[in-house]
Amino acid sequence: MRPARPTDVEAIAELRAVVMRPDLERLGRYDEHRVRQRLRDGFRAQHTSVITVAGAFAGSVALRPSETGHWLEHFYLAPALQGRGLGSAVLGTLLRRTDTSGHAIRLNVLQGSPARHLYERHGFTVERQDAVDVFMLRLPGAGPATSVIRTTLG
Repeated sequence: MRPARPTDVEAIAELRAVVMRPDLERLGRYDEHRVRQRLRDGFRAQHTSVITVAGAFAGSVALRPSETGHWLEHFYLAPALQGRGLGSAVLGTLLRRTDTSGHAIRLNVLQGSPARHLYERHGFTVERQDAVDVFMLRLPGAGPATSVIRTTLG
């Protein structure tokens, strides 16, 4: 992983559109422009990391500080790389850091998204949900945080 730069926003917005399209279409909420613009509007390079594989762009993840811990956001992996353990490795790295600092992490995932299983395996539990989103919480030390990857996150 490497720190994101402001110029990474478009690549991440495009990946977001690809990755989220099936779930958003299933929920009747896909809008080709909105899916990209929401990323652009919320993008903060200082809280975002770019995931690379063999030097090539493979995804992104953001860990934004909040009053109650952190929000895990914009966690996207290229479809060809999903299901190979990379997401677990990235998530494990982030969780070890937040466990050490004693911070809780919150996130939201779309209803029916297969990503929910990844988060549950890593100790996230449902706080609340609505027709579109499932809001999840992970307290420090709750669940696995054992995968190791090389990272430049500070």
